[in-house]
Amino acid sequence: MTGVLVLAATPIGDVADASPAMVAALVEADVIAAEDTRRLRDLCRRLGVETTARVVSYFDGNEASRVGVLMDALRAGERVVVATDAGMPSVSDPGFRVVQAAIAEGIRVTAVPGPSAVLTALAVSGLPTDRFCFEGFASRKAGERSRALAALAREERTMVFFEAPHRLADFLADARDALGADRPAAVCRELTKTYEEVVRGTLAELAEWATGEVRGEITVVVAGATGPAGSVEDAVAEVLARVEAGERFKSAVAEVAAASGLAKNELYEAALAARKEPR
Repeated sequence: MTGVLVLAATPIGDVADASPAMVAALVEADVIAAEDTRRLRDLCRRLGVETTARVVSYFDGNEASRVGVLMDALRAGERVVVATDAGMPSVSDPGFRVVQAAIAEGIRVTAVPGPSAVLTALAVSGLPTDRFCFEGFASRKAGERSRALAALAREERTMVFFEAPHRLADFLADARDALGADRPAAVCRELTKTYEEVVRGTLAELAEWATGEVRGEITVVVAGATGPAGSVEDAVAEVLARVEAGERFKSAVAEVAAASGLAKNELYEAALAARKEPR
C-alpha cells in the first residue's frame, strides 16, 4: 500500500478561513512538509490543532533535496501533507516537484482546496474575470522584467502577478511603460488581513502611488489588452511625425505604443531604426 500526497491550502491571512477539511488534514497527517515549520506550528496553535505528524521543512532552498524523503514516506504508505505559508502549495510556492514525483510513481495526489490570493485579488479587482492568466513573480532583474512585460502587451486576458513590496514601484513603472499608462489595474495588499487594502486605477496612477512606502503581501491585477493592435509601420510613422513636430522621441514612443497596443520596446526599436534610415 502506498500513501497519499495531500496539498493543503492554508489561510492567506485570516485564520478563520481555515476549512474543517484543512484542519482534518493536519490532524490525520503522518508527515507534514511545511514551508516554515514555525508558522505551521503557530497555525496549529491558533486553530487548536494537535498533530502527531513528523513536521519537516520544505521550502524553495531545500525543495529538490526533500523530495526523496517525502517519496520514501509515501512509498511506506504514509499520508504526507504539504502546507505552505499561505494559499495553495505549488502555486508560486513549494509543492510542484513532489507532485511530479508522486504522479510518476502512480501515487495518489489530492488537495484540500481553500484560500487563494490569485482568485481573491481577481474577484475584488473589478477587472474582467471571464478569462485570466497567472504570471507569478516577475524577474528581480530590471531588463528581464521589462522584456517579460513587453511580451504581454497584447495579452487579452486579465493578468495576475505577485510582487514583493520593495519591488512594487519598479514593477508598476515597468508595467506602465510596457503595457500603457492608461491600462486599468489594481494593487491588492494584505488580503483578508486587518489592514487589507485594494487600490484601483491606471498603471500610471498606481506607479505614482507606489513610490511611497508600501508594506505587506502584494498581488497585482492588470487588465488585458483591448482591441486589435495597430501595425508597426503605422505606429512608426506616427512616432516620426510627432518627433518632427517637436515631441520628445521617448515620449512619442510611449504614447503611441499605449494607444496602438504595441509593445513599447518593439516600437522603440522599430522607430529608432527608421530614424537612422537615409531619406
